[in-house]
Amino acid sequence: MAYQHGISIQELATPVTEPIESLSSVQVVIGTAPVNLLADPAAAVNKPIVVHYLDEAKAAVGYSDDFDNYTLCQSIDACFNLFGVSPLVLINVLDPAVHNVDVPEQTVAIVNNSAKVNTFGVLLDNTFVVKDSTGTTTYSKGTDYTVSFDADGYPIITVVSTGDIPSDATQLKVTCKKIDPSKVTETDIIGSYISATGTYKGIECVQQVFPRLALVPGLLLAPGWSHKPEVKEALNANSSAINGCFSAEVVLDVDCSAVKDYTAVASWKTTNGYTDKRDIVLWPKLKVGSKIYWYSAVMAALISYTDAQNNSVPYKSPSNKVLPIDATVLADGTEIYLDMLQANELNGNGIVTAINMAGWRSWGNNTGIYPSSTDVKDRFIPVRRIFDWWGNSFIVDFFSKADDPTNYRLIESVVDDENIKANGYQAAGQIAGAKIEFRQQDNPISAIQGGQIQFIQSIGAFPPAENIIDVLQFDPNILQAALFGGGQ
Repeated sequence: MAYQHGISIQELATPVTEPIESLSSVQVVIGTAPVNLLADPAAAVNKPIVVHYLDEAKAAVGYSDDFDNYTLCQSIDACFNLFGVSPLVLINVLDPAVHNVDVPEQTVAIVNNSAKVNTFGVLLDNTFVVKDSTGTTTYSKGTDYTVSFDADGYPIITVVSTGDIPSDATQLKVTCKKIDPSKVTETDIIGSYISATGTYKGIECVQQVFPRLALVPGLLLAPGWSHKPEVKEALNANSSAINGCFSAEVVLDVDCSAVKDYTAVASWKTTNGYTDKRDIVLWPKLKVGSKIYWYSAVMAALISYTDAQNNSVPYKSPSNKVLPIDATVLADGTEIYLDMLQANELNGNGIVTAINMAGWRSWGNNTGIYPSSTDVKDRFIPVRRIFDWWGNSFIVDFFSKADDPTNYRLIESVVDDENIKANGYQAAGQIAGAKIEFRQQDNPISAIQGGQIQFIQSIGAFPPAENIIDVLQFDPNILQAALFGGGQ
């Protein structure tokens, strides 16, 4: 080591910001990803995978900025680059064994002992074949060459010096297959449960999130697919009674290709049945730089971020929260700018949008059920989410009590624990109050003899202050006091 005398400088790599965590709004995203980038692509097909960091997500399902073809990547980018929030549960339905296509033979140039295949989505399995420039000699992977993906997902062939590829060779011929996301259909996204084999596919994999990962789904979404009514129906069908007990909100998009004017959104929403109490319906799409996202991917990340800022208690509405975007757009990239009256018209029909009010903000508090229902626990997003979150938490917290003796100790422990918890949330200003009771009229001896007991719980969740009115009036007394000192 050289003798050191003087001043020297060293630099460290910029640290990656640690994502904040929200367990009240675990996002479960169904879609497609470039799983060909993985060593074992089949391991990432139709299986819920939880990720907490960007690099972990890339290692789990691959990554591409091609959001149209690889829809899961929108949520990966929104969560880890736009908001810095986790966890994220990814369900990829793109199956390389099914959704693939042959790539025509191509000639690649060898430069500095390596050659790049300028095709994205290539499968590096036994269908990847390298030959000499005449196409007569087939080379062996691992012996004559190695192949791996570069940072952008393109295959790089590296010549092995001890192999059979001549040192003066300038070209190679390559044949291969690549994944074809265009072959993924709504049927793949919707999925199924095959009882004979116990196999879950597509949206039905939501039922595997808690058994596999011990995470309660909080938000279900399928950006790039949820604007299709059949997909929406499948998401709704899996949003209540998940595993027979849990509930989650569904974050949905309006078809921005079919609906190009705000005046047509409400009719589309009603006609296509985006009207459930757990539906968060969004229009239009969002743009950041050159990237265009389905709004659902960004909204779900925003909801998780908002919850994480509030100790994972979902009492604050995602409305009027800052969106780190540059524009709202239609499917073709046409920019849309709504004023307050136009945005409020959408809100009045149970649709969430975005407005530029000294910076872009989400705008809308109502679920899809509004205006057909004005029940506060169903129409307002934060109130609906409080109810579902509270119910999910009750199940998790007291599951260990099931099958215990039905005695006073059991009843007292449930009542005391829930009321203590409620008092804490009330003291923090997160709810107006809550109480739980075990009442005799709800628990006849016949029911208790049958092994059933029932509690009744009242929850006072805060609705959003959606309409704040400041009444102004002219006061001549103030004017007179200013001019004449109180009239003297």
